[in-house]
Amino acid sequence: MHSRPVNRGRLIAFEGLDGCGKTTQIARLAESLRKAGHDPVVTAEPTDGEWGRRIRAMASGSAPAVAPEEELRWFVEDRREHVARCIAPALAAGRPVLTDRYFLSTVAYQGANGLDAASLLAQSEAEFPIPDLVLLLELDVATALARVHARGARLEGAFEARGRLERVARIFHSIERAYITRLDASAGPDAVALVIAAQVREQLDLP
Repeated sequence: MHSRPVNRGRLIAFEGLDGCGKTTQIARLAESLRKAGHDPVVTAEPTDGEWGRRIRAMASGSAPAVAPEEELRWFVEDRREHVARCIAPALAAGRPVLTDRYFLSTVAYQGANGLDAASLLAQSEAEFPIPDLVLLLELDVATALARVHARGARLEGAFEARGRLERVARIFHSIERAYITRLDASAGPDAVALVIAAQVREQLDLP
């Protein structure tokens, strides 16, 4: 398990299906933290690094799909770089880190791809900083897909086939960890933002 240095920053991960509102809620929380005098780092996975670019190319269909084990390796390598270059330095400097996806996405999406979700979770917790708080925005698959369509985004066939998303949602729902707070993402963005602010204040004493 990871040690937790005194006075380090806070790691907050936003998880859930595309369309659940992660990007909107990260922006709102970041602005709230800034107004309270904090200096949050806002980041996302996959990153814009070498491994992240490979993942995005595969997801968009501009590069061929790979075996599940190779896909997992790409995500793990991308996260190693992300932690080393972004997350760990920010936490060491005492800054809040807000990440759009983290290792629970790997557990859910690669688990839905046929790999063992429990093993993926154990391996991730052993290697990477454990979040202080995961805000898991829960939304049914039909609504999530409708939201993605409504904003004009093109569905990524590698990750957003409906059957696979149903499996992803089930795995997200099955994960039980004390650091996870589940939120009803079907509410309006203002209502969700209020709940998130309350959770961050209560659990992390921020802002």
